[in-house]
Amino acid sequence: MVDLELDDGLAVVTIDRPHARNAISLETMDQLEKALDGAEGARALVLTGAGDRAFVSGGDLKELSALRTELEASSMAFRMRSICDRIAGFPTPTIAVLNGHALGGGAEFAVAADIRLAAEDIKIGFNQVTLEIMPAWGGAERLVALVGYSKALLLAGTGSVLDAAEAQRIGLVDKVLPRASFDAEWRAIAKSLATGPAGEIKRVMKGVPTTEAVAAFARLWVADEHWAAADKVMKRGK
Repeated sequence: MVDLELDDGLAVVTIDRPHARNAISLETMDQLEKALDGAEGARALVLTGAGDRAFVSGGDLKELSALRTELEASSMAFRMRSICDRIAGFPTPTIAVLNGHALGGGAEFAVAADIRLAAEDIKIGFNQVTLEIMPAWGGAERLVALVGYSKALLLAGTGSVLDAAEAQRIGLVDKVLPRASFDAEWRAIAKSLATGPAGEIKRVMKGVPTTEAVAAFARLWVADEHWAAADKVMKRGK
């Protein structure tokens, strides 16, 4: 099951398959596509898993083991890669909330997002090599962009699994949060991204002509929200 929660501009997509440690099946892919359809227009998008054991444990091997031909394997890979590409191309900030371990395809799902927030006790790893396969959902390329070529090759080539602190140290995770306050802290960060101008900031950071960047700033400058915030700052300064 994939749940979609809409909360005042914030869309939260939760993979809820406790019997499979939130692994992704073909049906999960169907539901993810529908959830992303429903999230269109959100000012920020969160991706997470149910419970506190697994964010996403990868592909659902019990189901995907039925794929025995190269055509079937490539079709599955293209489909899930397109979902991750859609997340990567989402127009407003996307946040992977690592409530539990993110392994194999789960790590690929996590790096499709702009930002990764992790509970302090999770582990993350591109460990597909333990099954004698490789990342196929775009995660290898995104891992290079995050940590650099040599570290990415070492991680994916050996299947190393990192704890949250080490993942943060190398730039694979952006922020590590205490387990006791995890739910409240990730939601506060996500809501902040959903209520401010982060969508425009993301668009400019992705690369637009100078004229568009300046025009985006000017639109924000003349907006009522800017003047209300500026008025509060000026009053505090008196």
